[in-house]
Amino acid sequence: MSSRIMSLSKASLLLLSTLGSTVAFADDGIVVYNAQHESLTKAWVDAFTRETGIKVTVRNGGDSELGNQIVQEGAASPADVFLTENSPAMVLVDNAGLLAPVAPATLAQVMPAYRPSHGKWVGIAARSTVFVYNKSKLSQNDLPKSLLDLAKPNWKGRWAASPTGADFQAIVSAMLALKGEAATLEWLKTMKANSTSYKGNSTVMKAVNAGQIDGGVIYHYYRFADQAKTGENSNNVALHYFKHQDPGAFVSISGGGVLASSKHKNEAQTFLKWVTGKNGQHILKTGTAFEYAVGLNAESHPALTPLKDLDAPKVDAAKLNGKKVVDLMTQAGLL
Repeated sequence: MSSRIMSLSKASLLLLSTLGSTVAFADDGIVVYNAQHESLTKAWVDAFTRETGIKVTVRNGGDSELGNQIVQEGAASPADVFLTENSPAMVLVDNAGLLAPVAPATLAQVMPAYRPSHGKWVGIAARSTVFVYNKSKLSQNDLPKSLLDLAKPNWKGRWAASPTGADFQAIVSAMLALKGEAATLEWLKTMKANSTSYKGNSTVMKAVNAGQIDGGVIYHYYRFADQAKTGENSNNVALHYFKHQDPGAFVSISGGGVLASSKHKNEAQTFLKWVTGKNGQHILKTGTAFEYAVGLNAESHPALTPLKDLDAPKVDAAKLNGKKVVDLMTQAGLL
């Protein structure tokens, strides 16, 4: 994602300063630090402003980039709302004590499995871990039964991932929570020897599609999004869902939180309630993000394997330790 600052409503900025990490915005709306996909957040913001009249200014960036920036800015942050692709960046901000509790009515709109135990932030969407594979190189009988199987000698040089990305690091954070530090580090060391690294999940899928590598670990929506366009980067691939509460069946939660330092808490809470409510979640059903809706009784895009059929492991998103994951991946030589 780019880190440019973009206004998505008719709000006029009173002042815009990019000296260091300080940004000052108009006082007549809310500021969203957005690490979710730009197109999805734009759809949310545009519809929210039309319905409520509340103006929104969005700053786009990556999970780690914006999470660390909020921690650096502390109580001086101009952000009112933080949206992430994955949970660890939200946990980073939460652990720094920078989030206000989410309004109970908002929490009640989201399925319990897709919000943290303490209510300091809330799920806004979700994505499933998958093994994407080349259909001409692997049959159903060849597929790994567990993410852990990719550490076996027979998978050496045959699979890929994007270890520097926040997506893959979120998957590792789930493995850490489920299997512990020693087992996770050992798996990562074997991954270093067995796998090929690419930059970005889309690049992993393209490599699999082109037959450069047999398979790869990514999130589900990359193939759906490509198929909705030309399919040129995904026509030769299929998705394998690990299920059975395997670490490879991890469903990562995209989070939303209100900053404790926000000067517009009512408007910020209203935005978060709208995104997790009927109209915000409906955009996930009808749009092209192909991420899962997490609202109670909300329907996801009909092309997706239903969440209830994924048999994902139970992981408390509030306990995902992104910092420890980076440390372990560094020890393993992946970062």
